[in-house]
Amino acid sequence: MTWHVRPARASDLDALVTFAAMTGGGFTNLPNDRDALAARLARSAASFAADRAAPDNEMYLLILEQTSTGRIGGTAAVFSRVGAEWPFYSYKISTVSQTSRALQRTFSMRLLNLCTDHDGASEVGGLFLHPDLRTGGLGRLLARSRYLLIAANRARFGVTLLAELRGWLTDDGESPFWDGLGKRFFGMEFRDADQFNSLHGNQFIADLMPKSPIYIALLGEAAQAVIGCPHDRGRPALKMLEDEGFRFDNYVDIFDGGPTVTCPTASVRTVATSRAAPVGELADGPGGMPRALLSAGRLGDFRAWIGHADWCGAKDSGGLVLPAGEAELMNVGVGDEVRHAEI
Repeated sequence: MTWHVRPARASDLDALVTFAAMTGGGFTNLPNDRDALAARLARSAASFAADRAAPDNEMYLLILEQTSTGRIGGTAAVFSRVGAEWPFYSYKISTVSQTSRALQRTFSMRLLNLCTDHDGASEVGGLFLHPDLRTGGLGRLLARSRYLLIAANRARFGVTLLAELRGWLTDDGESPFWDGLGKRFFGMEFRDADQFNSLHGNQFIADLMPKSPIYIALLGEAAQAVIGCPHDRGRPALKMLEDEGFRFDNYVDIFDGGPTVTCPTASVRTVATSRAAPVGELADGPGGMPRALLSAGRLGDFRAWIGHADWCGAKDSGGLVLPAGEAELMNVGVGDEVRHAEI
C-alpha cells in the first residue's frame, strides 16, 4: 500500500496547475487557470468544513497521494447538487416519427432537446490520473474513493448520481460537435469556448442557443457521428462507471456532445455493497488476508486506500482485522470505524 486518497488542500495548487496543462482541452473541472484552480480548492475546503444535512452546491475535491513521498498522482471530485447555482442543461436525444400517406413512407428523425432533467442530482467528475500512473489500479482507487465518501456521508448527496464524459475530440483538440452546432451561434473556436466554459460554466451556451428542438439530420456528418461518444482518453473512465452501474440514457453535453451517464445513488455498486465496521484487531502482517478497498474518516479527515482486511465475525455484524503496519500508515486503531468494499 503506497498510495491513498485524501481531501485536497491549498498546498496542492501547483500539482493541479501541472495537471491542467496536461489535459488537452475539454476538461472543465481542471481549467488551465491558476486563479480558477485556487478558487476550486477554497470551495472544496469550505465544503468539507460545512455543517450540512442536505446537499447544497458543495464541491468535494480529492487528491491521490503517494503515502511515503507525498507525490500527487491525480485528482477527482464530487459535486453535491447540480443545478443549484444555475440550471444544469443537457441535450436529451429523442425520436419522432412522421408519416406521409401520399408517399406511403414513415420517417424517424432524432432530435436534440434542451432540458434540465438532472437538476438536483449529485455528480462525480474531474477524474484525472497522471499518465505515468495509469496502470496498477490507481485510477480505480481514485474513482471509487468518491463512492466511499458518498456512502459515509449519504445525507449530503442526492438520490441520483451522474457523470459527464468529455466528448470526442480530434487529434488536434477540435470538437466536431462544437463545429457543427455551437460555433454556428457563437462564432468562437472550440479552444476559446472551452476556456470560457472551464472558467464560467456552460450557461452562456444555454442563454444563446435556440430553445427549439434541433434536428440531428441537419448537422454535418462529422458532428452527427460523435454525439454521445466519449473522448478516447475517457473510455477507461466510462468502463469504470459502467462497472458501478451507471448507464447512458440519451443525454449528452450541450458543449461537446459527450455522454452523460446516471445511476440511482443507492444502487451504485460501491455505495450499495460497502460496509462500515469497527477495527476489532490488528495483525502483525497481511498474511492470507484478501485485498480490499478501505476508507476511514468522514469529511476533512477522510482517506481511502487499497490494503488488506478480513472479518473477525459475521460480515454485517463483526469487526475488521487489519495489518498493523497498514493501519498505522492510515492513522487507524482498534475501535475506529473503517468502511470496507471488495476489490
